[in-house]
Amino acid sequence: MLIGEVARRSGVSARMLRHYDSLGLVRPTGRTVGGYREYSPDDIRRIFHVEGLRSLGLSLSQVGRALDDLEFTPSALVGHLIRKTEERLNRERELLERLRKVDAAEPSGWPDVLRIVELLHGLGSQSADRRLRTVLTPIEDVPVPAELLAEAVLTESDPNVAGALRWALARTGGDAVASLASGLASEEVDVRRRAVLALAELPGDEATAALTAALEDADTTIRAQAGLALGARGVTLAVPALVGTVVEGPNDVEAAELLGTLARDPQWADRILSALVDELAAHTADSAVRRRLTQALAELPGTIALDILRHLADDDDRAVALLASALVETLEERPDENTPGHPG
Repeated sequence: MLIGEVARRSGVSARMLRHYDSLGLVRPTGRTVGGYREYSPDDIRRIFHVEGLRSLGLSLSQVGRALDDLEFTPSALVGHLIRKTEERLNRERELLERLRKVDAAEPSGWPDVLRIVELLHGLGSQSADRRLRTVLTPIEDVPVPAELLAEAVLTESDPNVAGALRWALARTGGDAVASLASGLASEEVDVRRRAVLALAELPGDEATAALTAALEDADTTIRAQAGLALGARGVTLAVPALVGTVVEGPNDVEAAELLGTLARDPQWADRILSALVDELAAHTADSAVRRRLTQALAELPGTIALDILRHLADDDDRAVALLASALVETLEERPDENTPGHPG
């Protein structure tokens, strides 16, 4: 078969076939009377073998060795190609993400693109100080896209930089809730914790909905943070999480204050009181937990917890009894105007 016909059937150009011939990679075994290259079926089969190995990323010299060296083993070379391909794909993914971020900033010209790229480099720096400066002193008048800040929040491990990022994100006014909510679905607990902290600082119904979903998280810290944020927004669905925070700590004082505020709603006062009493009954041997619950009872409005505190003043745990006695004195002096349902 002549070179033109081989090129047509194999899809390999005549120019490339001549190149293979010059390298000794695929040499036609015959010549016509006129001196033209003539390929045998074995030659054509070798062409397809060459193309098949090239499709795996092998260089022509590697292809030649693979076909001609009987002692050649593919495992090491294939493993090397896998690693190189993974590295290339990672670089391509990083480039794609960088391009998307630039596009999200809606640059009006190449100077804007260059400033955004500089911003991206600053946020991606290995130096926490440089990342912090990038957040606190944005480049000229280039607004930082909310989506970019949200992504940085989810990956930032330095507490100072993370706080600055949340502050900047809250000031953008952009729609970052969707990006942060995606962080709540991460398998990494640290990412979910960062997401809930950032969502807690964002206003609006969408942020509230995302925080409500976080109440079901398997991590107690995430449930506690979501509960504190929702309690501050007056969301009564946070009550179980707030009671749990009183039990577990460490934000028990804040949780108790929020429970006291929510208990001003007459429909929730008895439920909150009952939930705290139930926890007291469930932790008869844990003095620290019982003291936290006792303190939380005193945060409830009016004197609705007074009888329970009087009973606790005789508790077998001396520390609980002393605390309850002091709180009873305070409550007995408290006016009833803050009792749920009081017209004042």
